Amino acid sequence: MSASSDVIELRPMGERVGSYSPPPEPTGFKRFIKSCRQWTQGYVAQMNAYVNQSTFGRVFRLKDSGHPDAIEEANFSTEIRAGLTTFATMAYIIAVNANILADTGGTCECTPYDAKTMSCGNKDEFAKCQEELHQDLITATAAIAAFSCIMLGFMTNLPVCLAPGMGLNAYFTYQVVGVKGQGNVPYRLALTAVFMEGFIFLFLAITGLRHWLVKLIPGTIKTASGVGIGFFLTIIGLSYSAGIGAITGAISTPLTLGGCDASQMDPQTGECTGFEMTSGKMWIGICLSGVLTTLLMAFRVKSAIILGIAIVSIMSWPRSTPFTYFPPTVDGDARFEFFQKVVYFQPIRHTLVQQEWNMLSHSGEFALALFTFLYVDIIDCTATLYSMARFCGRVRDNDGDFPRSTVAYCTDAICIAEGGRTGLTAITCGFCFLISMFFAPIFASIPPWATGCTLILVGCLMVRQVTRINWIYVGDAVPSFVTLALIPFTYSVAYGLIGGIFCYVTLNFSIWFLIRVTGGKITPTDFEKKEYWTWKPAGKQPIIFRAFAKLKFWGRRPEPLDPPGFRLNDQVNDGEFAESAQRYSHNSRGSRGSRASHAASSEEEKISRREPSPHPFREYHK
Repeated sequence: MSASSDVIELRPMGERVGSYSPPPEPTGFKRFIKSCRQWTQGYVAQMNAYVNQSTFGRVFRLKDSGHPDAIEEANFSTEIRAGLTTFATMAYIIAVNANILADTGGTCECTPYDAKTMSCGNKDEFAKCQEELHQDLITATAAIAAFSCIMLGFMTNLPVCLAPGMGLNAYFTYQVVGVKGQGNVPYRLALTAVFMEGFIFLFLAITGLRHWLVKLIPGTIKTASGVGIGFFLTIIGLSYSAGIGAITGAISTPLTLGGCDASQMDPQTGECTGFEMTSGKMWIGICLSGVLTTLLMAFRVKSAIILGIAIVSIMSWPRSTPFTYFPPTVDGDARFEFFQKVVYFQPIRHTLVQQEWNMLSHSGEFALALFTFLYVDIIDCTATLYSMARFCGRVRDNDGDFPRSTVAYCTDAICIAEGGRTGLTAITCGFCFLISMFFAPIFASIPPWATGCTLILVGCLMVRQVTRINWIYVGDAVPSFVTLALIPFTYSVAYGLIGGIFCYVTLNFSIWFLIRVTGGKITPTDFEKKEYWTWKPAGKQPIIFRAFAKLKFWGRRPEPLDPPGFRLNDQVNDGEFAESAQRYSHNSRGSRGSRASHAASSEEEKISRREPSPHPFREYHK
């Protein structure tokens, strides 16, 4: 309608006042880019449709493949992109793992070893052998990661990529074998422990005992172990051997500020005699591998870690800089000679089939290392794999499990966040690791100050789960704190786990004993906030236990009891509770005759009561 000067003109909603001119058509370079994008999108869509509907797509259950369990979000191009992105975020493990394990010296002999100066009598010979070991570890790390990713992708069809785990490699190097082989267990015997632990873990996984054992471990101890390993990696990233060299040892204190060059350190104590925090290697690692990587992570750059490592490494390759990785020394010349090959396959000589089976001289240390490797593997593999499977929506609602869950372990959620939903993602990542085996000279020339801040960032990511610890109840908080504190301060994952479990058992058993003796009259404050734990976890029992079920392996099944202050009659209308009670009553009648009938009638009388529990320590199973 028309309007006068003092009347507001009304127009249809969405119509702009004034003249409207459409945006100009793109011309020149912009039109070319737009047409290329449209052509690429069309080609990718056609390729996805062709591959998804082929036999290949049916094997991996891609979208529109015709498989009854096809995954709607899975496309061929998306899976390939997710695999490439995951490799970009995981490639740093090739250099980091090799740098850490090379500190053991491997099969190289350090004789004689001077404990005061921490040096070898055959310094030049040992340095050359250690550099060859480092090159072998580059190939071995890439090979085992490639094999594991490809096999797991085929066997499970899950977007789970495998690589050597951070934490256990540090425990293997600095606690079990020791720097330059001066630890409690010789290198070859430690490899035997890892070899045997792998077969034990495989047996536990196949039989289902692994998942059952994890349920027996208190959840607060599991979480604290991950936090402690995060602090452990942080200390390693700050040290000289595999990090930026910001901290070092001292006489008056266990740790002190470092950051000086090797020529300015006391040869007996390793303490800086002056010029702390002046090392150019340390500062280039902090600024580029630390600060720059963190900024890239803040903007969700997928390859932030590998970009930071690459920039520091490239700047450390020229031999004329004060922070070069190829100084004019014997080991520096050997590194530079190997670096010049660029593309080269390094055969594995120092680490392949080096197990030692004579365990009599180090039986105690061997058993401790074997137990720790197995314990951490069980916790890490199960907890991480279940969290990633839940993240990508593959966990079933009825039993909380996921398809083909007997194969365990994963490292990263990047592939899932990028859209990976099938094993094709893991296979793509595995082929990338396979190609990297032929670029061993490049990965072997990554200095430790380029990866030190990476260890700190990985430790930061692991420490974030500290909020999941039950800090309210002292029976859970104190054992958790003991665990996460002992792991970095004793430089040992084993001592931290043993200390935490011992503290948990001692403290909670004492509380349980007082409650039982006093009939519940003496109960700790906030006891009702205690994290639930039972010696017989609910859920599906392992295969071995189910096989012995007819032989009454577990004995008489305990009846379900009520938790603190829980009124059984309040749950009578709950369908799930009523169904389980009816099933239990039916099984009891069929197996125990008149005694079972009496137990069933007692159960019905118990359900009809509205009395609370006699004391708050009683347990029940849903």
